[in-house]
This record gives sequence, structure tokens and C-alpha cells, in this order.
Amino acid sequence: MGFREEFIVTPGAKVHLDHIDPSCKGKHESHEKAAPIIAESLAHISRLHDLLYGDANQSLLIVLQGVDAAGKDGVIRHLFTGMNPQGTRVFGFKQPSAEELAHDFLWRVHQHAPARGEVVIYNRSHYEDVLVVRAHESVSHDVWTARYELINDFEKMLAANGTRILKFYLHISPEEQLDRFKRRLDDPARQWKISESDYSERALWPKYMKAYEEAMEKTSTPIAPWFVIPANHKWFRDLAVSQIVADAMNDMKLKLPPPRVDLAEIRKKYHEAVAGESKRKE
Repeated sequence: MGFREEFIVTPGAKVHLDHIDPSCKGKHESHEKAAPIIAESLAHISRLHDLLYGDANQSLLIVLQGVDAAGKDGVIRHLFTGMNPQGTRVFGFKQPSAEELAHDFLWRVHQHAPARGEVVIYNRSHYEDVLVVRAHESVSHDVWTARYELINDFEKMLAANGTRILKFYLHISPEEQLDRFKRRLDDPARQWKISESDYSERALWPKYMKAYEEAMEKTSTPIAPWFVIPANHKWFRDLAVSQIVADAMNDMKLKLPPPRVDLAEIRKKYHEAVAGESKRKE
């Protein structure tokens, strides 16, 4: 069984995050032993991304969700920076602006959906509008529950337009989160990441877990599946995500497009140009 089958949220299934070990390492013992496998997956992803960019008929949307310090930035930094920058975009969704709040909740998200030939990574996403608002009780129950169907319809529309969608929940324990907060405090290079909201949001942990569970139950579909990735060990997180992305891109049957010009005519022009250059030098 591969990571895709192991960690997928089966459509219609119940999700119990407290039954999933965030420290899972599978059969892999250490970062040192996993590193060559991760490198191989990343090289494969890079090759497939060249095909995706060249063909420009399909696209890939990767959604990263998780509590503070779950490792969303780390996944982006370690797994996707090797892609062709011309065909890759990352967008982080923060607290909505006044303009964004004046529109429907999907308005700001749709603007950043991938064009054909692109890979787009959402660091947080439209799911904040069924997570944060629920945990903080800032909108009514009727409002956020209605959004599940709207999200499914939105993702169905993207898929119909040739977008493959992969959604990852990075699963860490409360203890691991607190340890990462301490490392931020102790490391001057990472202190800029510290926010007072880290601790106020942590107090809402049970509410967030329930919100994540229901969101995944309601919106993990065959065309836009959720994956719960054990993420206490950063290297195992990278191993699982990279292999799932590589497997999904394999399924896209990517290939280079045929030449868009008459090659015989282009070869003729090339030889004429070579002959002209030789004559010019005489």
C-alpha cells in the first residue's frame, strides 16, 4: 500500500484525528534513510512539471492546511522550490481584507486558481471559511454548513477545467506544536513568525479538530481528495507528500505537446540561415 492509499480520507468516511498517530513513520526509520527516496520523488516531480508546463492543457492545485506550526511553509520550501518558477505560484491566504469580505467567500480564492500548465500551492485556503469562522463562532451555523456544498461545486468546476486537486492536512500533536513554538522563541532567525494569536488559537484546539474532521468528511471527493499526513516528523511529512504528489502527476498522463510548426519548413529555413551566415563570413 502506498502513502496515497494509506492517508487518503475515503469519500463519505468518518474522520477521527485522535485515532491517527501524528508521529507515524511507517517502515521508515530515519531522515537519513528517507532522504534519497524524497530526492528521487522530487526529481520525478520536476520532470513531470516540465511536461505539465510544456503541454499547458492541465493544471495542479495543492492545498495545505494545518494548525499553526504544522509545517505548511516547510512543505513549500522543501518540496516545491525545485519546480520551474515560470509555472509555479504560491499564495498564502491570510485574514480577509475589507474588499474580500465584500464579496462571496470564494471570490478571493478563485482569482488564484491555476491556469493551464501551472502548479499552484495554497498556503491555507478557502477552507479557512469553514474552520476559523466555526471555531470563533463569527458566522452562524447555517452559513458555514452551507459552504461545504459550495466548496464541492467550486472544486468540481476546477476539475472540469482540467485541474487536478490534492488537499493535505498536516497532522501534528498539541505537544509537538508547543515544542515548535519554543524552538521559535529560542531561534532569532524564526522569531519573526511568533504571533500572540498562536496561543489564543491553541486554546481552541478541540474546536479546530472537530472543524477539520467535519470539513474533510464533507469535502473529500474522488476529484479533490483529502490526505491526513502525520507531520510530527518533518522528514516523514515530506516523504509522504512528495510521493503522493508524484503519484498524482503520474496519473495525469503528462506528455510533451507535438510541434506547433512544420518541422520540415523550419529545417529548411535553418539550413538557409546557416548558408547565409557562411556566405556573409566569406
